[in-house]
Amino acid sequence: MNSRQETGRLGELAARRHLEAAGCAIIGTNVRCGRSEIDIVAQDGDTLVFVEVRTRRGRQLGTPEESVTPRKQQQMLTAAQRYLTETNGWQRNWRIDVVSVQLDHLNRVASLRVVRNAIEL
Repeated sequence: MNSRQETGRLGELAARRHLEAAGCAIIGTNVRCGRSEIDIVAQDGDTLVFVEVRTRRGRQLGTPEESVTPRKQQQMLTAAQRYLTETNGWQRNWRIDVVSVQLDHLNRVASLRVVRNAIEL
C-alpha cells in the first residue's frame, strides 16, 4: 500500500468511527456504482447518507473539503442516483455528506469535520 492509499484508508477508518459514534449505521464501504465508488453508505435515522471522505496530511494543499471539485460533486451525485436506482431507494430521504479528515505528521487525526448536505440536490 502506498502513502496515498494509506492516507485514504486512515481517513475512511476515522470517518466510519465518527459516523458510528454519532449514531449512524454503516451499510457499506467502498460501494461500486458503475464506474464510480461511494466511500461510505450509512443510515442516519430515516435518511440514507452517501459519504465522500477527503483526507489530507498537512495544510500545504488546503483543506480536504476544498479538494471536492464541481466535477467530483457531479460524480458523487451520479453515483448516489445510481445506487438509489439499483436498490429501489428513490422513496427514501437521502443526502450527500463530505467528511474532511486532517492527519498530523504521525498519522493521527488532527481534525475531522462533517459537511452535511454538501451537494445541492
